[in-house]
Amino acid sequence: MKTYLVTGGAGFIGSNYIQYMFNKYNESIRIINVDSLTYAGNLENLISVKDRENYIFIKEDICNKEAIHKIFTDYEIDRVVHFAAESHVDRSIRNPQVFVNTNVMGTLNLLDAAKCVWETNDGYKEDKKYLQVSTDEVYGSLEEESGYFYETTPIDPHSPYSASKASADMLVKAYIDTFHFPANITRCSNNYGPYQFPEKLIPLMINNALNGKKLPVYGDGKNVRDWLYVMDHAKAIDMVMEKGRLGQVYNVGGHNEKQNIEIIDLIIGTLTELLPEGDSRKAHINKELIQYVEDRKGHDRRYAIAPDKIKAEIGWEPETMFAEGIRLTIEWYLNNKEWMSHVTSGDYQKYYQEMYK
Repeated sequence: MKTYLVTGGAGFIGSNYIQYMFNKYNESIRIINVDSLTYAGNLENLISVKDRENYIFIKEDICNKEAIHKIFTDYEIDRVVHFAAESHVDRSIRNPQVFVNTNVMGTLNLLDAAKCVWETNDGYKEDKKYLQVSTDEVYGSLEEESGYFYETTPIDPHSPYSASKASADMLVKAYIDTFHFPANITRCSNNYGPYQFPEKLIPLMINNALNGKKLPVYGDGKNVRDWLYVMDHAKAIDMVMEKGRLGQVYNVGGHNEKQNIEIIDLIIGTLTELLPEGDSRKAHINKELIQYVEDRKGHDRRYAIAPDKIKAEIGWEPETMFAEGIRLTIEWYLNNKEWMSHVTSGDYQKYYQEMYK
C-alpha cells in the first residue's frame, strides 16, 4: 500500500484529487491529508471519505518545519502531492508576505523533510516521488491572439501570487538539479468544478446570479483564460506521478480558451435553462447584472497552455469540454445550496464587500 501525503487536501483541487484517487485505487492506497484549514480549506469537501481507515487528516501548517518533519518520520510517505498554497491573485496584491511565507517557505519545508527521510547513501529510497502542483501564471501573459505556453517558455510572473509560485518551482528545480531529488512539476490552466471557493470567477458568478447580486467584471472582460475541469486535472496528476520522467515539467491544459465575459454569458444562459419554470430566480438572472469594475493591477491579458508534452509522453489529454464541464459545475452548485451557504457566510462576505464594493 502506497502512502500519499497530500498538502492542501481540503481545498478545491486537493479535495477533488483525493476523491478521484479513492475512486480509482480504493483500499490499495493510504492518504495523509495535511491542511491548515484557512478560509478556502473546507472539510465538508471530504465528507464522503472521512471515515475511511486508509484516510488520515492532520490539521497543520506546512510552514511548521518541525511538524512537517514529524509527519514524514511518523508515516512511511511514498508520494507527496503538494497543493497547499495561497492562490488568489487579489489577496496577493493586498498582502504579498502571506503568499511568500506559505508558497515559498512551506514548499522548502516539504522538500527538506522529504529529502531528509528519503535520502540514502546511494541516492533515494526506491519508488519515492514528489509532485509540485503549479500554475500557468508563472509564465506571465500572452499578449498575442496566437501562441501558447510551453514547458520551455521563460518564467515571467507578474503578480505576487505567481511570483511566489514561480519561486517555489525554482526551489523544486534546484533540489532536482543539486540533490537529484525525485520530483516533477505540473503547471495547469484555470481549474473549475465542484467545491471551488466562491471568490474565484465561476462559482462567484453562479452564486451572485442566483442571489440577484451584481456580477463584477474586471476591465473590459476580454481577458482570456484556458479552462480545465478539475477531475481531468486530478487524472493528469495521477498519471504524471506514475509515468512522468523524473525531473520534468509537464503543462496540463484544457484546450478551452474563453474570455471572462464569455464565461459569464454562458453561466447566465445555463442557469436560466437549468432552473425550473416557476423558480422566482429566473426573472432576475440576465445580463443586466453584469457590472464592469476597475481592472485588477497587473492583470495578465491571456493565458493559453500547450499540453503537447504530457500527451506525447504520458498519454493524457483533457476529456471534458467546457460546455459539458460548466453544465456539470452549475448543476453541482444548484444541488449543494447548503455547502455554498456555509462558505459564503461571515468573514468571506466582509472580504467580498472590501474587494468588490
